[in-house]
Amino acid sequence: MATFHKLVLIIGFVSIFHSAYSAAQHRSYLRLNELDFKQLPLDIIIQTIASFFVIMYGVLNVAGDFKEIKASADLDNKSWDTFRNIPSFYTFSHRGRSLAG
Repeated sequence: MATFHKLVLIIGFVSIFHSAYSAAQHRSYLRLNELDFKQLPLDIIIQTIASFFVIMYGVLNVAGDFKEIKASADLDNKSWDTFRNIPSFYTFSHRGRSLAG
């Protein structure tokens, strides 16, 4: 099922890139024929919106499970001893060692 969602995501990105290319091509067509730009054609707008929803569907299913917003949800199963245990702050070779003699 994950490969299906990845394929849907790739199709969505290809479709949105195609709609961007179509919009640029339409713009250059208007410049070459010296016409005024009023708005994009309806098919390009519909393709862009549909691609956006396909990409949203693919991203939501590929990304995995959501986490809780509550900050303490990850900390509920930890003890108080592990909160202060931060190994990245341990320093064993500091200047106090050279001052001790």
